[in-house]
Amino acid sequence: MSQFFLNFKKTMIPFLWLILLTHIRWVNTADLANISTSQVLNIFILAGQSNMSGRGGVINHGQNGLANETWDGVIPPECQSNPNILRLNAGFQWIEAQEPLHQDIDLGKVCGVGPGMSFANSVLKRDPSIGVIGLVPCAIGGTNISEWARGGVLYNHMIRRTEAALQGGGKLQALLWYQGESDTETLEDAKLYRFRLKRLFKNVLRDLQSPTLPVIQVALASSIGSYMEQVRKAQLSINLPNVRTVDAKGLPVGMDYVHITTLAQVQLGQMLADTFLQTHQTTQAVLLPVQTETVTSNAPRRCSNFVLDLLLGPFR
Repeated sequence: MSQFFLNFKKTMIPFLWLILLTHIRWVNTADLANISTSQVLNIFILAGQSNMSGRGGVINHGQNGLANETWDGVIPPECQSNPNILRLNAGFQWIEAQEPLHQDIDLGKVCGVGPGMSFANSVLKRDPSIGVIGLVPCAIGGTNISEWARGGVLYNHMIRRTEAALQGGGKLQALLWYQGESDTETLEDAKLYRFRLKRLFKNVLRDLQSPTLPVIQVALASSIGSYMEQVRKAQLSINLPNVRTVDAKGLPVGMDYVHITTLAQVQLGQMLADTFLQTHQTTQAVLLPVQTETVTSNAPRRCSNFVLDLLLGPFR
């Protein structure tokens, strides 16, 4: 029975994506310049996999290994909407941010509370002078770091969304990255993780032409495989001058043993805010560039829809 549902999923998901294609809006770079970003002064990229996307409050009611997930709808005070916190939606429009932040980005998943809103509210509470915050959700659940390689669908999607967010003149403040659970499944992936992660961070800074951009990564709190400590060691050993690490180990994990809870997401967001504000105060003085040459992004700009990228990626 489980094999039947697996085959059904593989068959139906592409079909459903094709239905979504009827709602695609084609854009070019000039179109992106029309986005109203005049009020967005501080832009943050949210990328990685499901614990960045947010699964806080997501409950699986399924039985016999079948998923039947719903979100409980509980939004803690620390994650409430704020007119000074916006998010770039899937249509490249700035709207007031609210949980779940990745609801139209992490398609095919039930999203819940992530660290983004807690982070933004905490930054504003501690430094009201920072102004309007613009969050750019890009995380996709269940992804291996090799899927975030430069030139791939996920990487291009992240770069293009960030470039769109910057069209109105906002300032890119940091990349918040939480990923790695999927790389704990095999020893090979765990061994290669440090190299792949370091390469990813360097590529992002180059393609965004932001060599001093702070990168705040999260060291794993959980895993889906046996090689969590190897991946954590890789994360904690990254020695790029721009990179800061927040250690999530010890934060409460839900009943699936992978996704951290709503309260843990609140705490993680506050930890990320602490690290950002500490970095923000010192970044002005010294953050060495990872590369002196200027390299322009090779991310395609033909279509605003992530689903179409996924379908047509192999043919481009």
